[in-house]
Amino acid sequence: MKRIVLCCSAGMSTSLVVTKMRKEAGERGMTVEIYAIAEQGLRDELENFGADIQVVLLGPQVRFKLAENKKLTDAHQIPIAVIDPVAYGTLNGAKVLDQAMSLVS
Repeated sequence: MKRIVLCCSAGMSTSLVVTKMRKEAGERGMTVEIYAIAEQGLRDELENFGADIQVVLLGPQVRFKLAENKKLTDAHQIPIAVIDPVAYGTLNGAKVLDQAMSLVS
């Protein structure tokens, strides 16, 4: 199963966004695993599941880690971006899912 990984400071603050994204993905008939992890765990996540990860999204609170994590995701040919802060702040799961899928295409 393909995966969308959201990374934040502790892996918890994005849980509401993840819930909204999962609901939206279900309504669209998409088969994708969406979950959040702590940004510090991205290296291990890529090593363990890199072949299945479609995209990595960073929470706005860790946007300063983009360049560092891009080196990791580039090694696995996985796109990475910072979640749109407005979509994140308003818990707009549809918009965040659209952002993720636009990076895959």
